[in-house]
Amino acid sequence: MKIQEKVINEEDMDRTFLNDIKEASGSTEIDICIQCGTCSSSCPMAVYMDYTPRQIISMVKNGMRENVLKSFTPWLCASCYSCQVRCPMDINITDVMYAIKRKAVEKKTYPSRFAIPVMDKEMHKILTHNGRSSEVLLMLKLFLKTRNLIGLIKMAPLGLNLFKTGRIGLKKESIKNKKQLRQILKAVKEESQ
Repeated sequence: MKIQEKVINEEDMDRTFLNDIKEASGSTEIDICIQCGTCSSSCPMAVYMDYTPRQIISMVKNGMRENVLKSFTPWLCASCYSCQVRCPMDINITDVMYAIKRKAVEKKTYPSRFAIPVMDKEMHKILTHNGRSSEVLLMLKLFLKTRNLIGLIKMAPLGLNLFKTGRIGLKKESIKNKKQLRQILKAVKEESQ
């Protein structure tokens, strides 16, 4: 993946972004980051990220909302907490990554056709509607929404083996009391607002 750097003018920076992420993550100590790079050197996924965790924290502090929300970095975070455990300033970096993901989904600015946010959204829809996961339906929706038909064909032998061994089924599973599930989800949503 080639990263194209562009100059960002001060008027293009969103000064409310830092406070938004602080509030969403509960990590009020973001602005005391000393940019030591311990988080990035601890991260097992950093080599695959377009921006390292250290760079993401700096970009959040500098109000680079659009760049942060469109970044692959939060979606590649393995939530292993290595960065957070080793941070000398005790910044909750993993919580910051979760907050960035939530903001990206909320603003619909996550990387388009990137499998992880698409799978997250489709899984949420299936669970909300049926109360149970349906792997075959989820994978079909994922590959169709990301327009990755070649990936679907490549994964077909694995899917067949899982089907033969009874690990996945073609039957769409569902819970009995969907109305109660929707009431619970509605209550949780209202509670979080």
